[in-house]
Amino acid sequence: MRIACLQPSTTLIFEALGRLGDVCAYTKYCVEAIPSLAGGPVMHDSWQASEAELDALKADLIVASVPYRMEPLTRILKRGIPVLALAPKTLADVVADVRLLASIVHANPSVVIETFEGAFAEVRSRVAGLDKPLVYCEEWGKPLMISQGWVKEIVEAAGGRFLGEPGSVTTAEEVADSEPDVMVFAWCGARDRVPLAKVVAGRGWEGLKAVRERRVYCVDDSLLNTPAPTLVGGLWAVAGCVHPEVFSASDRVIRLEA
Repeated sequence: MRIACLQPSTTLIFEALGRLGDVCAYTKYCVEAIPSLAGGPVMHDSWQASEAELDALKADLIVASVPYRMEPLTRILKRGIPVLALAPKTLADVVADVRLLASIVHANPSVVIETFEGAFAEVRSRVAGLDKPLVYCEEWGKPLMISQGWVKEIVEAAGGRFLGEPGSVTTAEEVADSEPDVMVFAWCGARDRVPLAKVVAGRGWEGLKAVRERRVYCVDDSLLNTPAPTLVGGLWAVAGCVHPEVFSASDRVIRLEA
């Protein structure tokens, strides 16, 4: 089976299944997620992939996942190349995607899924009965976009209450009016480089409780914005932000300085 992966989430799932050998090409973003892939057959993602490069790969299957554009995928389909386009919205969807990709390469997903679900069960048990801080999670800053549905589930598993509607656009005023206890920033593609102090000052948030108590964090976005088994890392990172009295701080989290 020759599989071309257009998003890191799919490549990470194949890695977790021990089946990277079935992946014949991947994107530069996949290499960023799995540095050991450096030097391999890199291709463009589903926003820019050309028919010519895909023809040259002679792939049996193209696997894409959110976010993607339908136009390039449609062009690929018109050339007769099978495409599997995943669109997970929840943690259950991520597990279903693991099962689906495992079935394609005839792998056993049990260990991957048990480890994934076991981590969530452990965190939930450790926060049971604790107060539930209100948590604002931001996926993008212009416009202000609230994080996706699986991040809401991560926040809730970590013992918090998620502020707003997942995936929706909000405003600085609406966030301020809600007075969150914790603020988590994971801008797509920014990794751990969200300028927290600049964001707070630019939005006039200096008086918010979360800012006064320095409960404002930048979480490496690869932990929260990639729907793959690596979301477990996002779970532990968020847990450390929501309940620092219970969980250790992650080294992939930056805290607003005093």
